[in-house]
Formats: sequence, C-alpha cells, structure tokens
Amino acid sequence: MSAQVQSQIVTFRLGGDLFAADIHGVERVLRWQEPTPVPNVPSWISGVIDYQKRVLPVLDLRARFEMPTTAPSNETRIVVFNAGDHWVAGIVDAVLDVARLDAAAVEPPPPLFRGLSAEYLKGIVRRDGKLVMLLHVSHLVSATERLALETAAGALSHA
Repeated sequence: MSAQVQSQIVTFRLGGDLFAADIHGVERVLRWQEPTPVPNVPSWISGVIDYQKRVLPVLDLRARFEMPTTAPSNETRIVVFNAGDHWVAGIVDAVLDVARLDAAAVEPPPPLFRGLSAEYLKGIVRRDGKLVMLLHVSHLVSATERLALETAAGALSHA
C-alpha cells in the first residue's frame, strides 16, 4: 500500500510571488476586514480578528516574509489557517485557486533557504511554469511567539 500521493492546495499571491498551503491547513478564506490593533506585538502582526468566537492573530504575511507592504485592495483576503493545535490568520494579496497536488511534484527548498524562511517552507512546486512556495502553516508562528500573542490578545479581550 502506498501513501496518499495526491492532496489539494490553496494557492495565493503575495506581490508577484505565489504561495500555497495544504487545503487541510486552510480553515476559511475571509474578505478583507481591518484587524483590531494590539499593542506590544511584532511588526508583522497586523492585529486580531474575532472569528467563530475566537480571537485570532492576523499576520501580515508580506511583512513576515520580509516583502514590501502594500495597502489592501479589492482582492485582499484573510486566510484562516488551521495550524493543528491553534488557528492563525494571514493577509494575502489574492487567493487564486484550489488545485490538486501530486506529492511527487513537491521539491525540497533549495539550500539557499536557511533560517526562518526555511522553517516556513515545506517545499516548492512547479505549476504552469511558475514556482509556488508550499508553506508549513504550523510553522508560521513559533510556540514562543504564539504564547506572547495569546497573552496580548487575552489582555485585549478582557479590556
């Protein structure tokens, strides 16, 4: 018996770059809404949103990946990621599609991806002549960062 060879990915855009997440790691795609600011959080946290009675941190994925930030547009979306034991939201420029993914098509990140960027990347996929960065959604926020965010969000929700 072979392992599951096909899955599905949700592809989204940040600037001119394409990213994707396994469909099981994507809880929902929401229209843009301005997150509520939270004091004393890293610059790549835009704030929090209330989603299904949970206060979720909203990551500015452009800032997280050290890309220039931009103002929201009509295509801007907030993707709610299911990272296993927690949910986190991320701002993307546009959600493009849901597509089948053959596990054999995922290549490991090249050696030049070291440090934080390698931690986020599960692999690279070629689609229609373009490279798509497949994300490890459970690694977008480290355990230490998550603890700090939960403390900040908890203080905000009790205010």
